[in-house]
Amino acid sequence: MPYDKKRDFRKREPKEFDSVVVSINRVSKTVKGGRRMRFAALVVVGDHKGRIGFGMGKASEVPDAIKKAEECATKNVFNVKLVDGTRTVPHAIKVTHGSSTVFLAPAAPGTGVIAGGAVRNILELAGVADVLSKVIGSRTSVNVVYATLKALKELRTVDEIAKLRDKKVAEIR
Repeated sequence: MPYDKKRDFRKREPKEFDSVVVSINRVSKTVKGGRRMRFAALVVVGDHKGRIGFGMGKASEVPDAIKKAEECATKNVFNVKLVDGTRTVPHAIKVTHGSSTVFLAPAAPGTGVIAGGAVRNILELAGVADVLSKVIGSRTSVNVVYATLKALKELRTVDEIAKLRDKKVAEIR
């Protein structure tokens, strides 16, 4: 029976997350016979609606490393707390990982994502529309990604802080 395009039932389901390869590092291990080369990939996944995750994968070939990193990233997904309506971070935060420090601050609507490199990828995949950021210290992509994601995890909304302090939202603002 000949192949019929109209009867091809295999349809691709839409992906739940978009992914960005932040960095690919070549790693070498010295063994008795010489150097053994492998690749480490750092991938960030997100749905542009407040869910984001990251993962690292290592393999002897780059596509395999990326695939492993994507699988790891989808397992490590968490929700980012954003300000309703404005899609910005609720408060300024400064987080350090290793020798990299990432500073995130809320911005007025229409400002856009003012960030560079790995921080921009993460914030766009998380669905943040307006934010100011600065990387202080080392710009090593792995440490910057860890610090940025740690900052996004530590964000709290005004409602959460009011609940913790047993106060009303109006008393805090």
